[in-house]
Amino acid sequence: MVNVIGLGYIGLPTALMLASHGIEVIGTDLNSELVATLNAGRTTFKEKGLDELFRDALTSGIVFTTEYQVTDTYIVSVPTPYDKFSKKVDPCFVVAAVEQVLKAAPKGATLVIESTVSPGTIEKYIRPAVENAGFVIGEDINLVHAPERIIPGNMVYELIHNNRTIGADDRAVGEKVKELYASFCQGEIVVTDIKTAEMTKVVENTFRAVNIAFANELAKICRHDDMDVYEIIRICNMHPRVNILQPGPGVGGHCISVDPWFLVGDYPSLAKVIDESMRTNDGMPDFVLNRIYDIMKEKGMTDITKVGLYGLTYKENVDDMRESPTLQLLESQERHLATGLKVYDPFITDDVVANQYHDLDAFLRDVDMVVIMVKHDEIRNNAGKLKDKVVLDCHNIIDQPGVYHI
Repeated sequence: MVNVIGLGYIGLPTALMLASHGIEVIGTDLNSELVATLNAGRTTFKEKGLDELFRDALTSGIVFTTEYQVTDTYIVSVPTPYDKFSKKVDPCFVVAAVEQVLKAAPKGATLVIESTVSPGTIEKYIRPAVENAGFVIGEDINLVHAPERIIPGNMVYELIHNNRTIGADDRAVGEKVKELYASFCQGEIVVTDIKTAEMTKVVENTFRAVNIAFANELAKICRHDDMDVYEIIRICNMHPRVNILQPGPGVGGHCISVDPWFLVGDYPSLAKVIDESMRTNDGMPDFVLNRIYDIMKEKGMTDITKVGLYGLTYKENVDDMRESPTLQLLESQERHLATGLKVYDPFITDDVVANQYHDLDAFLRDVDMVVIMVKHDEIRNNAGKLKDKVVLDCHNIIDQPGVYHI
């Protein structure tokens, strides 16, 4: 039996995938309301294919509880925030989960950390927690790191098809965990040491963050001298060894906007390019806000309440708002003493910010300027409704005359 600890954006799909492929699974989360929702037969967030996977897992007998189980395999998938001052990973949730697991774990159990951590985190924080509980690592408890590699919006597909990395002290233990993930994963599964596994996950997200920062910096340069950054990137990407990503209003989510900071925090004198790239990305919401002011001035607009932000999530077609550029911009808005911006997102049904709408037509009726912060399919499919609006398109998805870009 596998006890999956943490039933959030990563833990729940992992638990469901294992259960639906013949593994006995009990999912544990300390959030009793979340557990009650799952036991009532409802998922806790929207994701393509998740409801179908949930039904398969229920048919296979998955159980949800707030209790830690006595079993031979644990998968810990809890959040790993970072300290915004030091830029270092905050392992408190992982350590707390491990300490609770160790109260239930029998000798010989394998503890798999799925949570993304900076290189050396398991050595510095998890090993001491295991040893302080009186266990001998490698004899009483086996430690493994198997970082997730999936993205909201396509989790179910990527769980099956993406390659994976398993880091373990003992190769034989790593191979056993590889067999567990191979019950559903059709990608290549590489077994290596723990610190290498920690580093590879962080580096993957850092590579993307740096590439995005390059595109965002290009956008600023091109804005300064009135050049079309999208045309420039399109032409440059015709070169066989060039692949520049697209600029945008900022970077969100719990991977690209967070993980690279781990390297900056741990290697401040070495991670100079990464540090500057992250600051570039973090500065984009302010850049967008300044573009809003510039466009308002050009159009003779004086009422900020007639400006609407389309999109609250960090990426298109999901309900995940973690670290979203829109939320960052709204924080900037407060610092700039500009209140009253209207906000709408079709995926966010609860009121989470001031002046939030829940109907696209009502939102558009009440604004003169629309700022496209998220490229949901909805706005692509309703571009015609923007023809009489001032539009700041932060993703270059609206093909009509007079549209502004970042």
